[in-house]
Amino acid sequence: MIKSTVSQENQTRGTFDFPLEYYFVDRTHPRYQMPFHWHIEYELILIDSGAFTLRLDDETIEMNAGDAVLIPDGFIHGGLPHDCVYECAVFDFARFLEETTIGKRSLLKVLTETALRHHVFPAGSKPADIIQALMVELRNKKFGYELTVHGLIWQLMGSLVDETSRNPAADPHPKDWRRIDQMKKVLRRIRKDYATDLTLQDLADEANLVPKYLCRAFRDLTGRTPIEYLNYYRIECAAEKMIVTTEHITEIALACGFHDLSYFSKTFKKYKGMSARDFRNNRIARSEAEPAESNPN
Repeated sequence: MIKSTVSQENQTRGTFDFPLEYYFVDRTHPRYQMPFHWHIEYELILIDSGAFTLRLDDETIEMNAGDAVLIPDGFIHGGLPHDCVYECAVFDFARFLEETTIGKRSLLKVLTETALRHHVFPAGSKPADIIQALMVELRNKKFGYELTVHGLIWQLMGSLVDETSRNPAADPHPKDWRRIDQMKKVLRRIRKDYATDLTLQDLADEANLVPKYLCRAFRDLTGRTPIEYLNYYRIECAAEKMIVTTEHITEIALACGFHDLSYFSKTFKKYKGMSARDFRNNRIARSEAEPAESNPN
């Protein structure tokens, strides 16, 4: 089953002894475009091919093949892939930190000082190479891969400590935390009630803002108006339902908040580049081909 790339703040990651979730995302993934979200864990993103526009709070970062980023907890982020394949690993670093006392003081100092910063690692840099090796282990899942992943995470953090000690620059992008918290409330409401008849006024009330100002602030963060993002999110949810359920497309459209089926069809094609039926059929065909590809004999 495909796992959603949309993270809930209280979602459990991985297992008790391996608190990490891995996602491989290509054009066939129902959440190919990364919806805006945030969580209490750290996230690593590696661009395998193509390009990716990452929006991180109020900043836009252009990433290319081989580039990687470490996103601390609490940051609102989402992204737009451009003919892109990318991988994500979301992990509860607090759990990893509980397992050792080695270098803990240095690391806690760095994490405290850099809590308001993300870290972008260009292709070919030492941290990017470590993240690439980590993703290979998560993708292949060979026997004992968990031990290797643990070691690579600590190697990455050691590299981060070294980088920060040599370049203790302040965050060049000061945050308007009050506005970001307001946008989190709107995103939470959309995620919770996307299937209902949400209005712009409902979302403005959630953030305690007038609609005009909400539209401006929300567009600054996401690149879309609140209603545009609501419809985009509904399509992302519909696409996932088409893959993980056998419900009729009409039922899925209604369950995702679309009461006009022609508008659903038009909106689906706008965001996915094909009809809903073609999207489902393409995914079914790909799933049927995967066993044969993995066992050519």
